[in-house]
Amino acid sequence: MPQANAKLNAFPVFMRVDGEAVAIVGNGEEALAKARLLSQSSAVLRIVADNASSSLLDFIGSTGAVHINAAYEAAHLQGAALAFAATGDEALDRRVADDARRLGIPVNAVDRPELCDFFTPALVNRAPVAIAIGTEGAGPVLAQMLRGRIDRMLSPSLGRLAALAASFRAAAEKLPKGSRRRRFWSDFFAGAPANAIEAGEFGQAHGAALELLNANAPVAGHIALVGAGPGAEDLLTLRAHRLLMEADAIVYDALVPEAIVAMGRRDAERLPVGKRKGCHSKSQEEINALLIELGRAGKRVVRLKSGDPLVFGRAGEEMAALREAGIGYEVVPGVTAAFAAAADFELPLTLRGVSSSMVFTTGHDLKGNSLPDWAKLAISGATVAVYMGRSVAAEVAGRLIEAGLSPDTAVAVVENASLGDRRRFHGTLADLPSLEARADLTGPVMTIIGDAVAGANFEQSEPLAAHRHEGAASAVAEGVQP
Repeated sequence: MPQANAKLNAFPVFMRVDGEAVAIVGNGEEALAKARLLSQSSAVLRIVADNASSSLLDFIGSTGAVHINAAYEAAHLQGAALAFAATGDEALDRRVADDARRLGIPVNAVDRPELCDFFTPALVNRAPVAIAIGTEGAGPVLAQMLRGRIDRMLSPSLGRLAALAASFRAAAEKLPKGSRRRRFWSDFFAGAPANAIEAGEFGQAHGAALELLNANAPVAGHIALVGAGPGAEDLLTLRAHRLLMEADAIVYDALVPEAIVAMGRRDAERLPVGKRKGCHSKSQEEINALLIELGRAGKRVVRLKSGDPLVFGRAGEEMAALREAGIGYEVVPGVTAAFAAAADFELPLTLRGVSSSMVFTTGHDLKGNSLPDWAKLAISGATVAVYMGRSVAAEVAGRLIEAGLSPDTAVAVVENASLGDRRRFHGTLADLPSLEARADLTGPVMTIIGDAVAGANFEQSEPLAAHRHEGAASAVAEGVQP
């Protein structure tokens, strides 16, 4: 996965070239390829070729491009908005590039990235919609592969739909700014107008757009309780990503990475509500009230929760509040941390003949004399996943051992499950209390306990016992009984 702080060395822009001259210097295939690419625009092509190939001459004849049949001179670039050096000769390409810069003309030299002011992208053309894919000259073949994939995804009628949208833009600007206007465009591009354009019924599409424009029904708010997954952006579901792109507001917990919040609409309101252990910037009642307020304002809201919203996410309280307020909502599942931790360890949570059941717990219900039901299930062979369990590790281990679970039962521990900086530890139930002293574990910690853990891959994992023994040695050195 790319680093979050990776920077582009070439910033993508779309440059106006309508009626502008674009100079291409070269005689062969390189020049022809650039000419074909530029012919998808309304620029005036000026091709400088003193020994043009037959295919380049055919192109010039069929498109009406200006042909300068002479050896290259700097004067041939005068007045051009862009210049392309496509001669195949390094010295001549360098000369063209130097002349262009001297004249203040951005220049591209084919297959010579060190000479380029800009790079030409692989282009998906659905004019007026254009999707440009660039690799800063590093991988043209990769760019073409991506172009092919995207081209197959997009309807051939997308350009006609965009042209229809352009004709309604002025009228849409008169709609109330915010969710009403956004809802019009969302329904325009995903509803009846788009369907009619796809069917080739342009008149019907125009009528459907007018109906949307004149609809006076109040905009209903909608809340999506969305699981952000365990942390890795590429574990977000497609539905979650779509809703983030449509959201007017994103309400998110502290454990949701900024990279996932940033996947939402750029102009969406972003509302952090905390909810990390020991640090709640808003109470649950305040969060409920915020969601209701946003819903009543007609907003499309994504309530973004780490992992799965229905697993220790307090979604039940939020759903009850929304139901009582009459606000529409939906739930979008996410990959819960237990599954990500198991994947990090290649650990089967159920294992034929060993464990056929699974328990999710926070371990915070172990106080008191009676043993909770989940602990009884653990003793009977269930695999137990303990969420947010570092601070209760000793209590979990002690109560389970006291109740009869073998101290030698396998355990696996993951900090920051699914992320590149995750750390994995393994050991036995007897080793688990050493977690409480691990001040270096600052990320979310998931602990999995049970005989099925023995089937995990521990090659990238550290033994918990090593830290346990280090702690004991340190206590002895300080004259303290470990």
